[in-house]
Amino acid sequence: MTQRVAAWTSSSVHRALSAVEEMAEGTKLWCGAAALMAWRGGRRGRTAAAAGLAAVAVAQVAANGVCKQLAERPRPPREWIPHDEVEDRPESSSFPSGHTSAAVAFTAAVAPSWPLAGALCAVPAAMVAVERVQSGAHYPSDVATGAAIGLVAAWLTRSTPRVPLRLRP
Repeated sequence: MTQRVAAWTSSSVHRALSAVEEMAEGTKLWCGAAALMAWRGGRRGRTAAAAGLAAVAVAQVAANGVCKQLAERPRPPREWIPHDEVEDRPESSSFPSGHTSAAVAFTAAVAPSWPLAGALCAVPAAMVAVERVQSGAHYPSDVATGAAIGLVAAWLTRSTPRVPLRLRP
């Protein structure tokens, strides 16, 4: 399956996927979306943005800080990938996809507070997941596991009781 997805030759699809992945690199896309939500979305936007960013943090710690250190799975073989994007992939473990875990975590954490924003975020999140396989950076199972980590991170973030901060003189 990795080879079939990587072999997609539509240059417009390839460019679109690469552009979205580049924006998602280092969670820039999700931080930008959170800033826009907080700025233009009122209380609902601030709540959604805070939940999304908290979920991204949890997902990144789980995926990149724990799972990648334990798994040490090699990336798909270079000869499977028929384009030069394979040269830009990281050297870290393939398992799980940290990009996908962040994308899904943000989207799933935002959706309960602001369903429309969650639906809009689902489009680039899905594109990130597909791109990670198409670029040769991950196997489909890496992406599926990253998505599962993202869902769990969003659930944990949304279900953690809120601790009110009270400043007393």
